[in-house]
Amino acid sequence: MLSQSLLSGMRVLRTEARRNFGIVAPALSKASDPIQQLFLDKVREYKQKSAGGKLVDSNPDIERELKTELDRVAKQFGSDGKTDMLKFPEFQFPDVKVDPITQAPQ
Repeated sequence: MLSQSLLSGMRVLRTEARRNFGIVAPALSKASDPIQQLFLDKVREYKQKSAGGKLVDSNPDIERELKTELDRVAKQFGSDGKTDMLKFPEFQFPDVKVDPITQAPQ
């Protein structure tokens, strides 16, 4: 009985170790697969290029198209032209005073 439970526990431990290694392996900085290494290099390169918060590898045509689309969306949703359409709107819900319910005397 004890040996059977130990054997079962070892199987579970082996399975968990295999799963954890499968999750951690892609996060390693040195990839064994050249395709995986190329992907990691491109992700790091993109991270460096996007540090300013602007579009990556944009040209004047893409910038003009972005401005046109933002103007169209602003017009469609009734912006006054001063509202930043890239910012998530802030909602304010004022507290409403609720009258207490009183029971009529019986």
